[in-house]
Amino acid sequence: MGSLYLVRHGQASFGAADYDQLSPRGHEQCRHLGAYWRERGQRFDAVFTGTLRRHAQSLAGIVAGYGEELPAVALPGLDEYDSEAVVRAIHPEPLGAPADAEAVKQHFRLLRQGLLAWMRGETRPAGMPLHADFSAGVADALDRVRAVGVGRQVLIVSSGGPIATAVSQVLACPPETFVELNLRIRNSAITEFAFNPKRHHLVSFNTLPHLDAPEVRGLLTHA
Repeated sequence: MGSLYLVRHGQASFGAADYDQLSPRGHEQCRHLGAYWRERGQRFDAVFTGTLRRHAQSLAGIVAGYGEELPAVALPGLDEYDSEAVVRAIHPEPLGAPADAEAVKQHFRLLRQGLLAWMRGETRPAGMPLHADFSAGVADALDRVRAVGVGRQVLIVSSGGPIATAVSQVLACPPETFVELNLRIRNSAITEFAFNPKRHHLVSFNTLPHLDAPEVRGLLTHA
């Protein structure tokens, strides 16, 4: 069996005009992950990322802690959905930046509803693919991982949506479960699969062993 480690990017810039940018805390989260793997002698035979800036910055943070370059192949199929477009498709009226707890709750309530509508084909968020095409991009990335070979160690750096989609495909989850998985994945968290030439198997989900020590638990974030 091979091992696949799917990592959600570090904390980005939730509520800012440009979300696709790691915060200082996001860089630290990823640096600690790289150092964690270095200390344990973890090796990678192949690395894949999405094409977004926060994916590249997260891999750079991992490399900073790891101490070695990790050449990567960028795949558009590992890019995140556009959460603002998902929300606008069911709530066209403008929403202000989520500046307080109630506004954040409203955002995630609408996101849940919008994701389910997109997955069921009830909406077509502007600038986004059909959900079937989004899902196919993730499936293609998983196929590429299996093609790396049995016994290999593979890293994917992506976002919550593609990672939750991968888990949902492996476990044959309904849309409602995908949404809950998606919204639970923490920044820089690791989800592990074992794989053989035919399929992937879930080993662990949403773990943060690199942020477990008391002095770094303050780095834990969800959005």
